[in-house]
Amino acid sequence: MPSTGIPFPHIDPVLIHIGPLAIRWYALAYIAGLVLGWRYILAMIDTPKLWTGSAPITKLEIDDALLWAALGVILGGRIGYVLVYNFDYYIDHPAEIFTVWHGGMSFHGGAFGVLVALTIFARRRNIPVLSLLDLVSAAQPIGQFFGRIANFINGELWGRPTDAPWGIIFPTGGPVPRHPSQLYEAALEGVVLFLILRLLTHRFKLLQRPGTVMGAFIMGYGFARVIVEFFREPDAQVGYLYGDWLTMGMVLSIPMILAGALIVWKAPALAGWLAPRASAPATKRPAAKQK
Repeated sequence: MPSTGIPFPHIDPVLIHIGPLAIRWYALAYIAGLVLGWRYILAMIDTPKLWTGSAPITKLEIDDALLWAALGVILGGRIGYVLVYNFDYYIDHPAEIFTVWHGGMSFHGGAFGVLVALTIFARRRNIPVLSLLDLVSAAQPIGQFFGRIANFINGELWGRPTDAPWGIIFPTGGPVPRHPSQLYEAALEGVVLFLILRLLTHRFKLLQRPGTVMGAFIMGYGFARVIVEFFREPDAQVGYLYGDWLTMGMVLSIPMILAGALIVWKAPALAGWLAPRASAPATKRPAAKQK
């Protein structure tokens, strides 16, 4: 393996210091993903041709759901990483669990966190669960793109050694060139998956079949992640689960492919099962007596 490669462009993970406050690219990536995703969802709600009639969810409900989604992705992503990828370390260093600005977020945990949070939110508000999840799924690749770019800036989650001319020598990856797998993920999980879902929502009008877009997102992400795992270096504390190819990312993503396909297939039945509760008929009030 040659030791030459493209030197990593040294980018300070902190964009700017304001007194004791450090504004990091990692945090800005989450903010950008949430804000731009929120604006994209509002634009879809405002596009009548995507729906049969008007959208079943209002802009105000989306505004309220944003906080729930943010909490779900942060808590779920961090808890998933702690439990699955580095449990022994965090048992010995429990205070480090809260240092999310150092990195260490699991997409699978974040996705589960958002699923749980938004399902609870939708049931509490009595709005269509699957339509809400479809909208969020259509916008999710925006956050994936910015998140993977932040991983690259942080010089983390780099790929396996390579002799490809675009191999990069990462500061923490040793002297050998490595696949910039973060950029592969930004392209596949971000740009490509966004365009596929955009085709489903705007060309084939599949928001009118609740659950389909969510299932397609879950399946598409699973495929993209499995592909990238062949180029991405597994976490050192986990390593390969079998041979020199099977990784934890693959093990967690393969069920996503199957689950996504099942959701797409059973979407009409799921929509009926998760339909909003029928409103109780209003009690007729007695007419007021004239005095």
